[in-house]
Amino acid sequence: MGLVQRVVFCMVLAVLCVASSMAEVYKIGDDNGWTAQNMPDYKKWSASKTFKIGDSIVFEYSPKDNNVVQVMSYDDYKKCNGSSPLKTFTSGKDTIPIKHKEHLFFISGFPDNCKKGQKVDIRVLDTSVAPTPPSAQGPSSSAPAPSPSVSVPAPSPNSAMSISKGITRQFGFVILAVVAAVAY
Repeated sequence: MGLVQRVVFCMVLAVLCVASSMAEVYKIGDDNGWTAQNMPDYKKWSASKTFKIGDSIVFEYSPKDNNVVQVMSYDDYKKCNGSSPLKTFTSGKDTIPIKHKEHLFFISGFPDNCKKGQKVDIRVLDTSVAPTPPSAQGPSSSAPAPSPSVSVPAPSPNSAMSISKGITRQFGFVILAVVAAVAY
């Protein structure tokens, strides 16, 4: 294989590797956005996505008719209680970067909208690091005590969306295999 072909092959490989690991930007509610009018099922919407560290979520809405309130707990989320918010967003186009493996809860600050279903929970997976098996961790006397938390069931994945997303992500590797076969 000639030098030019090797350089092209390496460039294609690098581009495909980077493209397959890029962060995603999710618009809450897809085309409908964050709305109480023609409200999508935000629970189903969230369940159809796989949120990872490095992704971002975007809330788009009319600021005169709505806002977004990030609440601390599942209980606040469930009861539409925005009285002690972690943060309130009011711009109409709010981008929130996902920085940690966590469970995020967002509600409409308009109580009637929230009670009608305008709320979304985002379960962030830690796909960057494989979990360490308990037997490999060993005892540690300096480990902090676990903080109390409420157990919240994870949204059930929508298998059709998961399959199509997996196919899309791995499509780059199919191209890579074809290029490799042609190059050799």
